[in-house]
Amino acid sequence: MPAARDVAQHILEHRGPMTSMKLQKLVYYSQAWSVVWDDDVLFSDPIEAWKNGPVVRDLWEANRNQFRVHSVAGGNSSRLNADQQETVELVLAYYGDRDAQWLSDLTHMEDPWKAAYAQGQNTEITPEVLSEYYSSLQPSDVSL
Repeated sequence: MPAARDVAQHILEHRGPMTSMKLQKLVYYSQAWSVVWDDDVLFSDPIEAWKNGPVVRDLWEANRNQFRVHSVAGGNSSRLNADQQETVELVLAYYGDRDAQWLSDLTHMEDPWKAAYAQGQNTEITPEVLSEYYSSLQPSDVSL
């Protein structure tokens, strides 16, 4: 199974360098939609509710002190199979042109982050919560 670092590296290879915050949000949405579309997690790293939205701590550690990320230490995009790559690319097609603040604001309006953050900063946003919330969205809510 790929790690969040592998997903992040795949994103960077397809979209180019970006801010750490934007990368975190795209990794988050890749996981969220993977549990809905593929009925499986994309990676096993936990996602935590931080002040600026969902964050994978291991990915944050890999990019600590980098505002703009060009590559991820230990990330290997070849660990994603074809179905996983397709999921990430569909997420990028919808969310990829949005800026980091827009993505952060969006996560703050959605139940998975709100519920976890209400329990305390760094509370895990579980795959079950992601599946329950994102599978409940109507086609008009998101055009993926």
